[in-house]
Amino acid sequence: MGRKLYVGNLPFDATDADLLALFSRAGHCESAAVVTDRYTGRSRGFGFVEMGSAAEAAQAIEQLNGYPLMGRPITVSEAREQGRGGPGRSGGRGGRAGGGRRS
Repeated sequence: MGRKLYVGNLPFDATDADLLALFSRAGHCESAAVVTDRYTGRSRGFGFVEMGSAAEAAQAIEQLNGYPLMGRPITVSEAREQGRGGPGRSGGRGGRAGGGRRS
């Protein structure tokens, strides 16, 4: 298990500081970030937290998954590795597979 966690179903008013304070209850929280829309600056309803160790990350998942933050039960799980391409992903510029036009 890694140290980076995905946190979903966040209230739109939740801040980085709110996540940091909450996850610090489960162990040493190195960083916390709520993901925001690049154009509006509003929260997208999820974020990422990095815990001090894999054991603390596991403890945070156990303690905080389903925890009501500002009235919403948050989901906490191990973050998946971000990658480009790979199975099931085009890795290209989009459009239809196979190129060319249909008649």
